[in-house]
Amino acid sequence: MTASCGSCGAGLVPVLSLGDQPLANALLTEETLADPEPRFPLTLAVCPVCGLVQITDPVPPEQMFREYAYFSSVSEAFVEHARIIATRMIAARHLTGDSLVVEIASNDGYLLQHYAAAGIPVLGIDPARNVAAAAMARGVPTVAEFFDPNLARQLLASGQSADVVHANNVIAHVTDLDGFVTGIGSILKPGGVAVIETPYVRELVERLEFDTIYHEHRYYHSLSALERILDRRGLAVAGVERLPVHGGSLRIFVRHREAVGVETDDLSPSAVAVILSEERALGITTPGYYLDFAARVDALGRDLLALLDGLRRDGRSIAAYGAAAKGTVLLNAFGIGTATIDFVADRSPYKQGRYMPGVHVPIVPAERLVETMPDVCLLLAWNFADEILAQQTEYRERGGRFLIPIPDPKLV
Repeated sequence: MTASCGSCGAGLVPVLSLGDQPLANALLTEETLADPEPRFPLTLAVCPVCGLVQITDPVPPEQMFREYAYFSSVSEAFVEHARIIATRMIAARHLTGDSLVVEIASNDGYLLQHYAAAGIPVLGIDPARNVAAAAMARGVPTVAEFFDPNLARQLLASGQSADVVHANNVIAHVTDLDGFVTGIGSILKPGGVAVIETPYVRELVERLEFDTIYHEHRYYHSLSALERILDRRGLAVAGVERLPVHGGSLRIFVRHREAVGVETDDLSPSAVAVILSEERALGITTPGYYLDFAARVDALGRDLLALLDGLRRDGRSIAAYGAAAKGTVLLNAFGIGTATIDFVADRSPYKQGRYMPGVHVPIVPAERLVETMPDVCLLLAWNFADEILAQQTEYRERGGRFLIPIPDPKLV
């Protein structure tokens, strides 16, 4: 039976299968290693009608997001990225102590803390109870629930409407995409701005970032598809920027349709037409744009496995860095496990002492790299390559080398 588009209901065209995969952030403990591990089909498809790229077999969000392994504040670079946009929005929107900034999927308060420090009232919304608790401990008020139209109505009934709504790396995750957008429109003040960041499907294809496909990411957005979804709910893209974070993302500034053009601030309105034109030329909303994607992923797998096998034959020791969701996908897709890599190093105390889903490679503190000095370290969190390479200067100076797998395997 052909899967249907989660937005318009049309039949989907599959473009890449990554087989049956475990949930990418479902890290295992010593006690759960021997338990049966749920796996779910992971197939990427495109809707030939509305152009929205998505996976064909979504997993119920309650299984993925009530406890979450990713704490945004672990990345100093991402915290700084958040500080910059918060500072910019405070100035551009003339925010004061009478304003309200809401973040959907606010994680551990990595972004809202910057507004709070400036005296701007904030509200976080995040269904993961463990990260919501971390945010509240940081002084960021947080509602530990999924964001949907019902929650939006509750917020409005309590007198809470937002001058600025942030939604970083969440619109790809939601099950009810139209409901999510409706909720944003409901809580956004008539003159307010929603700032939405999401990985850009164009970067995924061009840079072969197949490991950013996992069950938490139901949707993979182009500006063209996003514009259509927003338009149906009375919202419009007032500006757009391309960002390098997470392997290449879009930041879109969204306003109520009637407010667009009333004031532009620094929302980059001219860039909207440029990117939409580029996407039309590429055919980014058509299945043809994705035709050779699977073949390129297969070739990448062969090249990476050949390189790792050659290193092992030469007697080299191999570890990995970054117990990220994308690491789970890459290791499982290519069958890389304990026979190849000794451990995965990670800075997050929450992940240390656990095991990678599917392949059961142990996760250890980042200090283990210098303590044991593996010859090569496979960089699973390649989207933070610059930050990690700078942090691991001693490992590199002592002869350790990182293997960056995407888009072409290379030793640095």
